[in-house]
Amino acid sequence: MNVLYILIVISLSVAVLFLGLFIYSVKKGQYDDDYTPSVRMLFDDELIKDDDETEEDTKEAEKEEHNN
Repeated sequence: MNVLYILIVISLSVAVLFLGLFIYSVKKGQYDDDYTPSVRMLFDDELIKDDDETEEDTKEAEKEEHNN
């Protein structure tokens, strides 16, 4: 029975230690996302391409209006 108490104390100590280390790493910025902003610029072309297509559609519509 005494071994059970010792194991509970040890497991709670380890859990508190891991919780403390996790909080410390979050405060130090360990989990900040540094990768996504560098990759996001690769996908900006798709947004620009969509805008270009919209501009082309607008230009085509204007040409059709002038032709009529």
